[in-house]
Amino acid sequence: MRRTVSMRRAAVVFTAIGALALAGCSGDGEDEPSTDPGKKDDRPSSVSLPKLDGEKISVAAVWTGPEQANFTKVLDEFEKRTGATVTFVPAQDPIVNFLGTKIAGGQPPDVAMIPQVGAIQQAVAKKWAKPVGNEARAQLGQNYAQVWQDLGSVDGTQYGVYFKAANKSLVWYNTKAFENAGASEPKTWKDFLATAETVSASGVTPVSVGGADGWTLTDWFENIYLSQAGPEKYDQLAKHEIKWTDPSVKDALTTLAELFGKPELISGGADGALQTEFPVSVTQTFTGGDQPKGAMVFEGDFVSINIAQTEAKIGTDAKVFPFPAVGADSPVVTGGDAAVALKDGKGAQALLTWLASTDAAKIWAEAGGFISPNKSLDTAAYPNDVQRKIAEALIAAGDDVRFDMSDQAPQSFGGTPGKGEWKILQDFLKNPKDVAGTQSALESAAAKAYTS
Repeated sequence: MRRTVSMRRAAVVFTAIGALALAGCSGDGEDEPSTDPGKKDDRPSSVSLPKLDGEKISVAAVWTGPEQANFTKVLDEFEKRTGATVTFVPAQDPIVNFLGTKIAGGQPPDVAMIPQVGAIQQAVAKKWAKPVGNEARAQLGQNYAQVWQDLGSVDGTQYGVYFKAANKSLVWYNTKAFENAGASEPKTWKDFLATAETVSASGVTPVSVGGADGWTLTDWFENIYLSQAGPEKYDQLAKHEIKWTDPSVKDALTTLAELFGKPELISGGADGALQTEFPVSVTQTFTGGDQPKGAMVFEGDFVSINIAQTEAKIGTDAKVFPFPAVGADSPVVTGGDAAVALKDGKGAQALLTWLASTDAAKIWAEAGGFISPNKSLDTAAYPNDVQRKIAEALIAAGDDVRFDMSDQAPQSFGGTPGKGEWKILQDFLKNPKDVAGTQSALESAAAKAYTS
């Protein structure tokens, strides 16, 4: 019951998001913190860091573009406070393979930002990861709900510090396309499909899908599954305690096929979606005025980063509503990136301590395109009401938030391009009538991954 109540509490916060009218767009730079080295910040520090003059620290992450730029601001402040020099190392997915190559070559980064729970577990199993030190654990205990600490733990030992979170239960839409069609924000899956038909009838393709990136398709499935099957089943499937041939999976795929089985509702049809990468799925929704290539795009709060690369303004040209309820409640699915130390030493541990602090979270929060799981962060730091409400909903969910299922799986199943769940759901997008075949393929791949 406690889980259900928490989901409903978060959903109540989400329902207010779509109606917000904002003065500006996240990521526009107006609310970013000063990075002027000569400017003194008189605010009290939330964290004590050691002096690391002359020490060099490397951090690997898959972030690019605006995300990399904003994370670099966080690292710049760490440098100013400690005297260390931090180098950002661009990584590629799957990150475990990337790190394996670096470690085999004798050049592991000091810290890696790992986006999958399963990948953290693999790093621990391979004896790459180093336990989190006392100072960082103290920051975690002070600033994080237990669920976020548990997600970074393996067999009771803390290895990960979740710095960046994502709410992955949002649908963003082009307000001009909705207004021209006479469409309104749907609250249920049935209403969502009806809204899609209404927008389609106005001459605009309703849904933009970034199917070239298989992870977007896992997010479609997970939101439907959580809302329809419920949190207990979700937990069981995430741990492979029930098989992918379970009737609950059949129900979720059948529901998803109600959209995927109508190619006229998807920008470019199935073939076009499978050639569309996630960033394009967003930008094509918010360009072209009232005749975009898609009127809606589903994905997390980080969509705001890509909207900022268009002329659309969040709150006027671009609005958002919670993922529609398939069952009794709208789902609340989250993801995140955890900092994991791969080298012993003061530098790596100090960086983990910094990333677990409120000061570090505030820097990226002010820059936009970011949600922090840090419950001590004042939500006034977020640059607009949309991100503020999304962050408040995430914190309100507390220990009952549900983490991205594919990110909990072994990476070979849930996090590798062209393999496992990513590839199988891409095949499903192409042939959504084959529910049974899709279930069989998912179970075969999962059984192999979870036992290897």
